Amino acid sequence: MVWALKVQGHEVEYQPGPVCHYSDQLGIALFEYMLQVPANRLGFKEYGGPFSLLQLKVIQEVITLSVFVVFLLLFFKTETFRLNHLIGFILLILAVFFIFKK
Repeated sequence: MVWALKVQGHEVEYQPGPVCHYSDQLGIALFEYMLQVPANRLGFKEYGGPFSLLQLKVIQEVITLSVFVVFLLLFFKTETFRLNHLIGFILLILAVFFIFKK
């Protein structure tokens, strides 16, 4: 991302450095963390929720990977969804099945 700034009649291009990009990533991670921690507390058995810690972790990973794939396919047109990706998702679904099986 390049920003054009006008300083005293001169146009100056400004390209944010790596610190700006890292702060953006940190902001996204912080937002995810702020949602994740209360959800884990609400879902945990010891606090009245229906899930064990292992089940919560598996749910979190499946949701994260699913959202990432949708984002990847929508915004990065050069990436393709191949057979090995489909097999990986089938294995994730099987992991959820076995983790939640009583």
